[in-house]
Amino acid sequence: MKPRLKKLHDQVVVITGASSGIGLTTARMAAARGARLVLAARNEDALRQLAAEIESRGGQALAVVADVGSEDDMRRVAAAAVERFGGFDTWINNAGVSIFGRLEEVSSEDHRQLFQTNFWGVVHGSLVAAEHLRRQGGGAIINLGSEVSDRAVPLQGMYAASKHAVKGFTDALRMELEEEGLPISVTLIKPAAIDTMFVAHARNYLEVEPQLPPPIYAPDVAADAILHAAEHPVRDLFVGSGAKAVSAASHYAPRLVDRVMERFMFSQQKSSQPPGDRSRHSLYKPGVGLQERQGDPRMVREHSVYTAAVKRPGTALTAAAGLGLLTWMFLRGRGTGTRAVATQSV
Repeated sequence: MKPRLKKLHDQVVVITGASSGIGLTTARMAAARGARLVLAARNEDALRQLAAEIESRGGQALAVVADVGSEDDMRRVAAAAVERFGGFDTWINNAGVSIFGRLEEVSSEDHRQLFQTNFWGVVHGSLVAAEHLRRQGGGAIINLGSEVSDRAVPLQGMYAASKHAVKGFTDALRMELEEEGLPISVTLIKPAAIDTMFVAHARNYLEVEPQLPPPIYAPDVAADAILHAAEHPVRDLFVGSGAKAVSAASHYAPRLVDRVMERFMFSQQKSSQPPGDRSRHSLYKPGVGLQERQGDPRMVREHSVYTAAVKRPGTALTAAAGLGLLTWMFLRGRGTGTRAVATQSV
């Protein structure tokens, strides 16, 4: 049975990792469009301030302090949504964290903790959501993957591995629910680099402060794609042409992309700044809350023509954002970025 999703203003939406970055931007955007929200994260103060902010603007929001790595916590989130709003229509598994460093240098404890959040957090949330949506008669599960769900990158190897695992789990869950004929949409969102608190929250093993490789997009681009998937059943959705270019190039020329990565990706993830306080990361504890962006000084793309086009596959823009162009862009080295803010880009 094909899922029939409600308009956002008729939905209750659960968002994990709602206290910063993409989750925070998505929460504010969804509230502005009329959705009732269940906000989950570890940062209690940030969550409660966000819920108060949304309600002061006429919205409805419930804050639930929870760790996605705990299945019991995810069940508490679902139960709170049922108690406050009678249930939920969309569940967004957004929470995640990264580690910058060579695989051999990162501790096994840190590797496991990253997987506990990035992979098992998605598993716990998805299965709890599926259980509820099965009883409710349908809805949407939206998982945050990454461009590195399709292409591993050096210096964030375990993050890439976790996002590969998220893709495999999401695809398998989708097929199992579809085979049963359940009207539950399961979407994987694959963002390119996004100007959030991603770097500030990451565990850093590098000799310098890490940075995101360009092109870099605004969190609003990712949030808009997520909310599109909440209203329209879609299998997967790339955020930014940069993400699609990485995936396409890796599919058609994997060894060539290996060489490109080896040539550029080490330097592109290292800034010229000395490392900051290495204890300031959110691998084990909440990070800075209520901040959507870190404020990357390089070009941040505020829009994506490509992502806008693929949300409307009948438009001419889709053809203009074709595979050949995107692959060519990637193989040109993904650019170096400039100290400017783009108002429109691919």
